[in-house]
Amino acid sequence: MKIIAVNKSASFEYFIEEKFEAGIVLEGSEVKSIRKNNCSLSDSFCFVRKGEVTLKNMHIAVYDKSGAFNTRDSRRDRRLLLHKAEIAKIVGKVNEKGYTLVPLKVYFEGSLVKVEVALCRGKHTYDKKQSLKEKDLKRDTDRRLKEYI
Repeated sequence: MKIIAVNKSASFEYFIEEKFEAGIVLEGSEVKSIRKNNCSLSDSFCFVRKGEVTLKNMHIAVYDKSGAFNTRDSRRDRRLLLHKAEIAKIVGKVNEKGYTLVPLKVYFEGSLVKVEVALCRGKHTYDKKQSLKEKDLKRDTDRRLKEYI
């Protein structure tokens, strides 16, 4: 499994409840661009419409050798491929208050491009401050242990 892009802000902004692995519908030039690590998940999100999960605002750079055939937008909407039972579970949770569907990472599994999406609950500012405190404490203890040894 080769990880291409990771959404680092997702773990800071949300409590991750449940993860799903989804395929993604891409064109050939987009896959080639992803193989060159030219993609980003920053500011991207997922939504469900008409029984389909769609990834919005994911940036895949235009492949430079595709020529005039690649006229697609680099931030176009892309369909995610999930089982109907998974989509039904996601729709049930998203309709509850406070749940959202967030892409976590893009990776290759064999020759297929996969996206890991997660059902998340939003954090409040005090939760974010607490996670920053825990991170600082962990870094400080690791530093002291290194000095001690």
